[in-house]
Amino acid sequence: MSKEAVLQLQNVTKKIGGRLVVDNLSFDIPRGEVFGFLGPNGAGKTTTIRMIVGLISMTRGEVFVNGISVRKHFELAMTHIGAIVENPEMYKFLTGYQNLLQFARRHSGVSKERIREVVELVGLQHRIHEKVKSYSLGMRQRLGVAQALLHKPSVLILDEPTNGLDPAGIRELRDYLRHLARQEDIAVVVSSHLLSEMELMCDRVAIIQAGKLIDVRTMSELQGSAQRQQIIIDVDDPQLTKDLLSAAIPVELMSVRDGHLEIVVERERIPEITRALVYAEINVYGIRAAQRSLEDQFLDMTRGEPIV
Repeated sequence: MSKEAVLQLQNVTKKIGGRLVVDNLSFDIPRGEVFGFLGPNGAGKTTTIRMIVGLISMTRGEVFVNGISVRKHFELAMTHIGAIVENPEMYKFLTGYQNLLQFARRHSGVSKERIREVVELVGLQHRIHEKVKSYSLGMRQRLGVAQALLHKPSVLILDEPTNGLDPAGIRELRDYLRHLARQEDIAVVVSSHLLSEMELMCDRVAIIQAGKLIDVRTMSELQGSAQRQQIIIDVDDPQLTKDLLSAAIPVELMSVRDGHLEIVVERERIPEITRALVYAEINVYGIRAAQRSLEDQFLDMTRGEPIV
């Protein structure tokens, strides 16, 4: 996977009515990556996306797409971006293929071969000649992605693409986006409030709050970044083990749940707990770390603020 940065935000700022909505955002997104954009309600996610695609102006800062300034060369920069902001709009009385023909007229050099390619990429080849009014919401989302890919963009931006989809549709779209990032070697930027889906979909996530960037992390960093860990211990008698450990080792949280002992403790204390169990001659069948979810990490970083 290439690490070339195709989307760069440099000190992007937006003031609306004297209120700072987006405050000095800076980050880079390379090719072949699915990049998640998360934040509490009113954090500035959609405002940032609208500035990237030129729907609203920046107060200051700069966005570069393939090194092209959105401020100085807007039309040229937009030829490298495909986007769906809110819901994809289609002509429902036309077939999926006829819709793509109409959209293709907006860009030069989009051949019928390219239309066929994107139809196969999003998995609509068996339904593309049916009218859009017969499509499910998930199929319309995929047709919208196909439309956004027609001109071979370097960046695909999707604002809340899973809204209204059932679990099967969400999984389908998630798999298609990961496939597209690698197959087309493009950067895919996804804004969503479904943290569990972002955890499965994204390579990295940016988290903003009150218009400010809190952090940009890979999924592996998020899952392993906590100094405290939740440890699950399988033993014969969890309650007895809890009583023994409570007397021997001070830990932050210890409870018996579902027939095993759960402990929240600093990682450095785990060997000490293991030695204490062996010394007490307790039969231990397993000790494992419970991964903290993206939601846990998000709530820690935003101090429990609601998300959108």
